[in-house]
Amino acid sequence: MRGTRGNASRPTRPPPLLGHDPVAGDPSLVGPVRAYAGGATDRVLDSLAGLAAAAGTAEAREHGLLANTHPPQLAASDRSGNRSDEVRFHPSWHWLLERGVDYGLQAAPWTATEPWPHLRRAVGFVAWSQVEPGHGCPLSMTYAAVPALRADPLLTKEWTPSLAATAYEPGLRWHGDKAGALAGMGMTEKQGGSDVRATVTRAEPAPDHGGPHAAYRITGHKWFTSAPMDDVFLLLAQAPGGLTCFVVPRVLPDGSRNPFIVVRLKDKLGNRSNASAELELEDTLGWRLGDEGRGVASIIEMVAATRLDCVLGSTALMRRATAEAAWHAAHRSTFGGLLIDKPAMALVLADLQVEAEAAALLGLRLAVSVDRIEADSTETGADAAHERALRRIGLPLAKFWVCKRAPMHVAEALECLGGNGYVEESGLPLLFRESPLNSMWEGSGTVNALDVLRALRTEPASLDAWLAEVGAARGTDRHLDAAVADVLTMLADVGDADAAEAGARRLAARMATCLAGALLVLHAPTAVADAFCASRLGADWAGVLGTLPRSTDTSTIVARALPAAAA
Repeated sequence: MRGTRGNASRPTRPPPLLGHDPVAGDPSLVGPVRAYAGGATDRVLDSLAGLAAAAGTAEAREHGLLANTHPPQLAASDRSGNRSDEVRFHPSWHWLLERGVDYGLQAAPWTATEPWPHLRRAVGFVAWSQVEPGHGCPLSMTYAAVPALRADPLLTKEWTPSLAATAYEPGLRWHGDKAGALAGMGMTEKQGGSDVRATVTRAEPAPDHGGPHAAYRITGHKWFTSAPMDDVFLLLAQAPGGLTCFVVPRVLPDGSRNPFIVVRLKDKLGNRSNASAELELEDTLGWRLGDEGRGVASIIEMVAATRLDCVLGSTALMRRATAEAAWHAAHRSTFGGLLIDKPAMALVLADLQVEAEAAALLGLRLAVSVDRIEADSTETGADAAHERALRRIGLPLAKFWVCKRAPMHVAEALECLGGNGYVEESGLPLLFRESPLNSMWEGSGTVNALDVLRALRTEPASLDAWLAEVGAARGTDRHLDAAVADVLTMLADVGDADAAEAGARRLAARMATCLAGALLVLHAPTAVADAFCASRLGADWAGVLGTLPRSTDTSTIVARALPAAAA
């Protein structure tokens, strides 16, 4: 899909990127699916064909821009002055969310019978989030709520069918009266931030409330709660027995509104289509999830799943940015030829693609872990112990590295378009504003680096899993072998608290890039794997995109960056 070479000497203005297929036309997604899904590959990809076709349309592109141009508005009260605490979204938000739910990008994989449902969902999430990233938040939280609900069989049975239903039905009603429901979570408080044990919101038992669940009345303040129009939220609060997790619906079974005061919506750098709210809870009814004092343990599965989506969401930003840059360069002729054929530009585009491919492979490998863990629970023979250990250390590693790389990556892609990339209509400013977000959600970079240390100290099986994954590529690339040896040397400091904390970010980056390099060596074309290992794992990498070794096969890599037309 390059520009017309007969006109390469004449200046051209590239057309908008439309009519492409972000699933079947993206080898960085198709390759991992083939590697892991095997004979089920076509079923996985074909099930996303409709979503991919919609993602490449002018209509989808317009809805993505409109949802951000017209952010949500808080309607705190109705015209008579009664509290309503509702948030009104632009129709484009609903258009985007409806299609995401229709294709099961929320909790559908947890009840699916088709093969590789979590891998399929991860591919779809990467493809559809390229249209507009903000509406991925309620999809992600709904996906993450189901494994957390498993701490209580009754709550699981009550809520999972609604959350997994592929039907989008906005509006505040009891979820039993709706075709489908969405979930959110509220952990952050202004005095605590990532330190959820500093939570001061209180929960008092309400034994006279009745019903099958342990009921509590919750009072307090939540500093960040995204998507406040979702149907149910998992919240942390201090019960008499300590920090505890609660399931809090917005509408109660009798149809009445649960006290849920939306104080204001945050005015954010990006993520403008999505509403992030500051909440007050006043005797708000919640049902205990897990035992008192076990709040972190109860909600940890939700955090793990949303961390995966942070990786996938950053991957989507990187892939969309790379596609826009490559498309522009393939259709922009200047200085006597097409930009894509200029050696300096080809190196930049190849570097962007290498970064995006590494991110995709990391994210999809972790989604495969979820499939294999779930498969083992139904006795199909998967090595669930290895997969759980890999997921434990792989999630903070991938989130640290991929989400940290996204802002620089998107900025470089934006620069490829020159001044046009700085203009809203290009779509790149939206991606750039969004790019820092996933590095802060579900723990900042330092929090995730420290979580890697925690895993190494308390769960030695996680290191064994990492060694097994990178060991599968041993001897195939000298840069990779040297980097793994470097990690083993660095691990000597893990027992020294001060030294380990000071080196946590370097260790996390090194372990993440080793894991990505090993996966690329095993599952990506040689040109991509060699370029990644020689740069990210090499001793003389400049750290600047566009500085791959001169021996890099840029033509092969750039061809993978170019968006392919829909069939």
